[in-house]
Amino acid sequence: MSITILGVNHKTAPIAIREKLAFPNEVIEKALYSLFQHPLVEGCVILSTCNRTEIYLSYENEIDFLKLKQIVINWLGHFHDFNIEDYHHILYWYQGRQAVEHLMSVACGIDSMILGEAQILGQVKQAYSIAQKNHCLSLNLEKLFQTIFHVAKLVRSETNIGVNTVSIAYAACLAARNLFADTQQLNIMLVGAGETIELIARYLKQHRFKHVIVANRTREKALKLATMIDAEIISLPDIANRLKDVDIVISSTASPLPVIGKDMVEQSLHARNNRPMLFIDLAVPRDIEQEIKNLGNVNLYTIDDLHKTVENNLEQRSIAAKEAQYIIHEQAEHFIDWLKARQAVDYIKRYRSNAENIKKELETKALNAIRQGANVDDVFYQFSHQLTNKLIHAPTQTLLHAATHDCDDCFKVLSKSLGLIEH
Repeated sequence: MSITILGVNHKTAPIAIREKLAFPNEVIEKALYSLFQHPLVEGCVILSTCNRTEIYLSYENEIDFLKLKQIVINWLGHFHDFNIEDYHHILYWYQGRQAVEHLMSVACGIDSMILGEAQILGQVKQAYSIAQKNHCLSLNLEKLFQTIFHVAKLVRSETNIGVNTVSIAYAACLAARNLFADTQQLNIMLVGAGETIELIARYLKQHRFKHVIVANRTREKALKLATMIDAEIISLPDIANRLKDVDIVISSTASPLPVIGKDMVEQSLHARNNRPMLFIDLAVPRDIEQEIKNLGNVNLYTIDDLHKTVENNLEQRSIAAKEAQYIIHEQAEHFIDWLKARQAVDYIKRYRSNAENIKKELETKALNAIRQGANVDDVFYQFSHQLTNKLIHAPTQTLLHAATHDCDDCFKVLSKSLGLIEH
């Protein structure tokens, strides 16, 4: 019994290839069912995100690995109608302990594009849940994923892998939360409607600000953003009149000149009785005149300020990732030990079952002979002789093979197991 992973991710392939091998939610169940039907596949889980597609498999016999590998590659290409033969270099395979440690690293965010990001764990849980719902989990995969979730929780609680932000957008929102205790009493203005502001808006949505204003050059471009966060839309010239109504301004436009000047801010402060204001300027060239930092009750952060925070936090996460690896190595060892023990138990069951079948076959033969009038002593002698020969045949052949093929270690282990050498 073993575990293997077939994958492609942001490190091995560009998005143009990754999207061709992705499994949208609507086809995941069909894909699982199709793959699970193959006799060599004992269990399967499919994880598909914007950064990776990975297929987790359990299979019965190690000797089937190469055959299974080719089968799954062919299946992947056929399912996506994609000539995968030309792209073997972008695929990676992990097997056994390496596969276990890789999946643990994925679930903990260590293998992510953004080190330590937490979203991937939810995606791994969803992939597991879909496989479970469709009865595609083997006992080994079930145990593996339960172990993975335990490890991810352990890493989050015992390291700082997810404590510090490594996103400019999130760093901007964190600066706002650190300055103002109760976000639900605050008004905020977003200047611009591009990708950066949209990312920030998604973070802000979680914190329920009292009122949000989106200021943009064109209303049409701001409409989607405003709808998402239930915001008011104004034009850029209206900023001067509305600045007094907001506590926080986050700006990211493509304007070659500042859109918010010192005089504008000074007048707004006066109109709001000098209540504190926070300005976060993420634009290059800058949207906000730097002189406003000389005004009282004004806090100004530029993109460089936030980059310093992000770089420092990335360094802290890198340290935490190394700590997480110790946990992963240890927990992977525990799982592999469990896998080996289970494999040993299965072999023992098969060995005992085989011996029981031999005994029953000879018992039936002996009883039939006695019923037909054969001498009981002769039957008993023949029964014991045949039973001994059949039971020791396989171990004898294995001993001979080990002795004649210079496999001293195998010979010693087998000799001990047969009681020929003292433990």
